[in-house]
Amino acid sequence: MKAKPTIKCNCGQRIRAKDVMQTGYYLRLFGPSFIYVKYRCSRCKKLGEQCIRQEEWDDAILNDIPNEVNDFEKRKFEAMGKISIREAVKFHFDLERPDALARLNREISNEPLFEKE
Repeated sequence: MKAKPTIKCNCGQRIRAKDVMQTGYYLRLFGPSFIYVKYRCSRCKKLGEQCIRQEEWDDAILNDIPNEVNDFEKRKFEAMGKISIREAVKFHFDLERPDALARLNREISNEPLFEKE
């Protein structure tokens, strides 16, 4: 399975539809044709351009990646509040225990992580 190409600036920022200034076709008589994308990076504000093979082009390349968390899960996480330093330290020391994985599996199997509405 081939991965979809992404457009990234030299600074590492992923380019999205709002960053694109111009697109066009670069047609060739022999060999593959290309899609030309000119953009201004939202992070570093530099202009850039990239050509992608027409066979690999998909308009979804420029769309944001959908969020995998549904509304119920999002509300539940927000209700939990921020992770305190004490919770982080406790978790760190809990992981050092030899039976940490077995205890975690028991806790997860006894109580569902997320409840359905």
